[in-house]
Amino acid sequence: MDLQTAERRVKDLQNLLNQYNYEYHFLDKPSVPDSEYDQMLRELIELEAEFPELKFEDSPTQRVGGDILEMFTKVEHRSPMLSLGNAFGEKDLRDFDRRIRQAVGDDFSYVCELKIDGLAVSLKYTDGLFVQGATRGDGTIGEDITSNLKTIRSLPLRLKDPVTIEVRGEAFMPKRSFEKLNEGRLKKDEEPFANPRNAAAGSLRQLDPKIAASRNLDVFLYGIADVGETGVQSHSDGLDLLEQLGFRTNKERRKTSDIEGVIEYVNGWVEKRANLPYDIDGIVIKVDSLEQQKSLGTTAKSPRWAVAYKFPAEEVVTTLKTIELSVGRTGVITPTAILEPVRVAGTTVQRASLHNEDLIREKDIKLGDQVVVKKAGDIIPEVVNVLTERRTGEEIEFKMPTHCPACESDLVRLEGEVALRCINPKCPAQIQEGLIHFVSRTAMNIDGLGERVVSQLFAEKLIKDVADLYKLTKEQLLGLERMGEKSVTNLLKAIENSKVNSLEKLVFGLGIRHVGAKAAKTLAQEFETMDRLMEADQEQLTAVNEIGEKMAEAVSTYFSNEEVRSLINELKTAGVNMEYKGPKPINAAQSDSVFAGKTIVLTGKLEQLTRGEAQEQIEALGGKVSGSVSKKTDLVIAGEEAGSKLAKAETLGIEVWNEARMLEELNQ
Repeated sequence: MDLQTAERRVKDLQNLLNQYNYEYHFLDKPSVPDSEYDQMLRELIELEAEFPELKFEDSPTQRVGGDILEMFTKVEHRSPMLSLGNAFGEKDLRDFDRRIRQAVGDDFSYVCELKIDGLAVSLKYTDGLFVQGATRGDGTIGEDITSNLKTIRSLPLRLKDPVTIEVRGEAFMPKRSFEKLNEGRLKKDEEPFANPRNAAAGSLRQLDPKIAASRNLDVFLYGIADVGETGVQSHSDGLDLLEQLGFRTNKERRKTSDIEGVIEYVNGWVEKRANLPYDIDGIVIKVDSLEQQKSLGTTAKSPRWAVAYKFPAEEVVTTLKTIELSVGRTGVITPTAILEPVRVAGTTVQRASLHNEDLIREKDIKLGDQVVVKKAGDIIPEVVNVLTERRTGEEIEFKMPTHCPACESDLVRLEGEVALRCINPKCPAQIQEGLIHFVSRTAMNIDGLGERVVSQLFAEKLIKDVADLYKLTKEQLLGLERMGEKSVTNLLKAIENSKVNSLEKLVFGLGIRHVGAKAAKTLAQEFETMDRLMEADQEQLTAVNEIGEKMAEAVSTYFSNEEVRSLINELKTAGVNMEYKGPKPINAAQSDSVFAGKTIVLTGKLEQLTRGEAQEQIEALGGKVSGSVSKKTDLVIAGEEAGSKLAKAETLGIEVWNEARMLEELNQ
C-alpha cells in the first residue's frame, strides 16, 4: 500500500472509530459489535506502525477513554487510569511474554484475572471512610459518581482499618439484575439496554441515586492506585490487602510462573464464562512484582507490564439465509432465522429466534441480509439488528404464510395476539409438541423420553396421543434405532413410574391452554379428582382463587371435548392416577401457623429444600407464595445469592428471613 492510499484509509478508520467511541462511551448505545470495532482499531494500529508520519495525537489509538459528561462534577485522578493493550490470540500472548522476558529476565510471575465487563471506577478513602468515587473518564479526569456508588451493597462505606487509600475496580450489573431491569423496561414500553455493560454505565450516570439503588449493581476491586506506605510489593499482595480492608475482589484469579499457565487459564475461561453470574469480556494478565512493573514502565496509553486478552466477540456479523417456521403445541407459528454458521461466545450458531412476524417487520429483516447476532444471556442466539447499509438490492422481503406448514390448515391471528396460530386440533406438529410437553420434567417427568425419542416414536406411528405411551411394548421399542435392552428397560420403568404422579402433573401435562404448573396444582388441590375437575362448570372454576375467566373458559372448553374425555378414559384404563396426592392447603382462618394468610416470596438459592418443596409446605400451612415483591408482600425468604427481590424488599421495609428461620417455623 502506498502512502496516499494509506492516508485515505487512516482517515476513514479514524472517523469511524471516533463515531463508534462516541456512541459506546458517551451515548452508551453502540451501533456495531465489538468484533468489528476491534478489527478496525487493530488495522489502524498496524497502519500507523507502518506509516509513522500518519500517527497523530488525536488518533483513536491514543485515546484512553470517552468524553466527560457535563452533568457531573469533574474529578482529577491522583494517578492516571490507563487502559490496557489488547491481545487477540495465543500469538499475541506469546509476543507479550517475549517482551517481558527481554526486559526483566525469566524470574517473574503473572497474575491472571477475569476482565469484568463493566465501568472502571476509582474510589478514595480517607481514614477508612469512603469520600469519593469517580469514573475513568479520559484517564486523567473522570466524573464524580459518589452518591451512585454508595448504593452498591458490596462496596464498603467504611474500611476495616482507618487507612487513607485510593483503589481501582470495575462496577458491573449481574446477569440476573440485567434481565430483571429489561423485563421492567419492556413492560413500560421502554427501550431495553443492549447489554449489562451499558446498563451499568447508564445506572451509574443517573442523577437520581434511587435509580442506581434499584438496579442492584456490584463491584470487584482489582488494584491500588498508589501502594505508598502499605508495604505491598506485588499485585497479588495488593489484592490480599484489599480483601483484608473489606473490599470484594474476584476469587477466580490465578498466579502462574509462565505463559503456558496463562494460556491454560485463558482457554479454560473461554467456555466456562457462560456459567458466571456476570459478564466478562476477556482476561487481564499482569506482571506480579511491583518493582518489575515499575522497571517496565508505561506508554502514553497503557502499561507495558499488563495486557488484556479479548475473548471472541459475543456479537458477530453473519448472513441470514432463510426463515424457517415451526408449529408449537398450542398452534403458534414461530419463525426462526437460519444463518450462515458463525462462532458466537465459543459455539457455532446457525439458528436464531425471531419470535413473531411483528418483530421481523420492526427490525426490517429480509432474506439475504447481513445481521448482527448475539447470545441473549450468553445462551440463546438472537438477531440484534440488520446492517441495512450493506444491502445490495438482492435481499428478499419475508412474508408469513397463510396456511400451516405442517397440515395446510388456514392460519388465524386471534384478537389481542401478535402470533399466527394453527387451530386444527389434528395438526401433527401440534400433537408431537404436545407429546414432548407431556413427558417433560415439569409435567409427567418420564426420564428417557426426550424430544428425539418422542419424534422417533411419532414418526414410526407407535404413538399418536399421550395414552399410547402407556401401551408401548418392549418388542416395539427394541425395534427402534439406538434403543438397546438396557435403555428400553429403563424407559418402560420410567413410564410405569409416571402412573403414580399426583393429579396436578397430569393436568399440566395435558397442555390445557392458559394453564401453567401453578394453576394445575391449584385446580388439583381444589377438585381433588379428575372426574370432579372435568365436571366443573365455569362458575365453579372462577370461584377458585387465582383462576380467572379466561382460564376457566379454557378448562371448561377443553374437558367438554369428547375426544379429550375418551383420552382421559384411556389413561384411567392404563392405570394413570387421577387423584391429588399432595397436602391440602389449610384455610388461613383455621391455621395457627405464622405463614397463614401471608403473601410470601422465595428468592435466592435454598440449601435444605428446593423452592418447590418450600412452596408446597408454606401453602399447606395457609400461606400464599408469590413470584414478585410488592407492597402486598408480607414476608421474603432469602437464600444465597438473593438479588433484586431482596433489594426491593429492603427498600419497601418488608420483613426478611433466612432459610434457617423458615425451616424453624416449618418444623413447628
